[in-house]
Amino acid sequence: MIGVDAQRLLGRIRELGTVGRDGEGRLIRLAASDTDKQGRDLLVGWLRQAGLDIAIDRVGNIFGIWQSADNAGQAPLLIGSHIDTVIDAGIYDGCYGVLAGLEVIEMLMASGFSPLRPIAVAAFTNEEGVRYTPDMMGSLVHAGGIGVETVLAAVGTDDSVLGQELARIGYAGDKEPGFLKPHAYLELHIEQGPVLEREGLPIGAVENLQGISWQRITIDGVANHAGTTPMSMRSDAGHAAARVITFLHDRAKASNTPTVATIGTMRFEPNAINVIPSRAVFTVDLRDPDEQRLQAEEVALAAYLEQLAAAENVTVSVERLARFEPVLFDIRIVELIEAAAKSRGLGAKRMTSGAGHDAQMMARIAPAAMIFVPSAGGISHSPREHTEDAELVAGANILLDVITQLAK
Repeated sequence: MIGVDAQRLLGRIRELGTVGRDGEGRLIRLAASDTDKQGRDLLVGWLRQAGLDIAIDRVGNIFGIWQSADNAGQAPLLIGSHIDTVIDAGIYDGCYGVLAGLEVIEMLMASGFSPLRPIAVAAFTNEEGVRYTPDMMGSLVHAGGIGVETVLAAVGTDDSVLGQELARIGYAGDKEPGFLKPHAYLELHIEQGPVLEREGLPIGAVENLQGISWQRITIDGVANHAGTTPMSMRSDAGHAAARVITFLHDRAKASNTPTVATIGTMRFEPNAINVIPSRAVFTVDLRDPDEQRLQAEEVALAAYLEQLAAAENVTVSVERLARFEPVLFDIRIVELIEAAAKSRGLGAKRMTSGAGHDAQMMARIAPAAMIFVPSAGGISHSPREHTEDAELVAGANILLDVITQLAK
């Protein structure tokens, strides 16, 4: 049984993790930025060294393709993830999956293995969605879920335009998104949660992925003096917003379901210590692996907002930012992950992914699944993100075994 080159894989993860550090030492590779270009250049260099055919599409998705004259006409197996990061990121999120995919291909090439179909690795653009929205953008375009021109016209948080930025950094490719139609898609990722570590298991076989509902809520009241306005005469947007937070938290906590609710951002106007807020703007993130439950939570929130407007003498408006249905991954690939773990003497657990990943988009067009490895303390999107070297290598070996089976 062959295994990945641990030294090469771990060395690349660490080397890529040095690219994009700011003056404070924070890792920041936002999509289509100068530091993203540096990371892309490093990755493309490794793809070339491996002898892979390199293709870049119009939205900057990067593909390294291993094919031969014997299998060039077949739909490829695709391994993918991303190398863009959040602000002050860890070194594993996304990058591990891309670099492990490259490592798997290199080991299969070196072993003399002859796959019946091409094998490719992809680094998708703007998975994190920090600079441009929506997140998982590159894979969504590839799967046909959003138009190319819409994405290229996306305006970033810094007022940049994605298409212009991709051209500026040299990654506005000539391939049409979706040009590569995969036979199957597999993504290896750190869990970004505490389950595997808590249960002492090295491998997660991800069988489904939560649906996500993002909304921006604006509550308008009346600004007034904080000292002279009686409580009974207030139209307080801040208090109304607080009631929404409490409603969502209490409802999710009291349920016996996996539903989670988060208020991640909030802004008050005029944002003064001695003025009653005239406006509160905040975001709501609802997630559940069951579509009917997710819809029920959306309905419950809408009904509560209607009641709140009357009770608090405020007006409420809602903007939908993103909506993705839950995803069921391919059971055959999930079973292959479990079998691969068993053959290497590793415990595995079927899991739900609480975070969004490129795999949920690719599942629209091909059988797909994910492999998880533990995250220390369940921490991710943080410089404290950590997975033990042995766990990273174990996950890459499972990826190698599953791809080998799919390629036979």
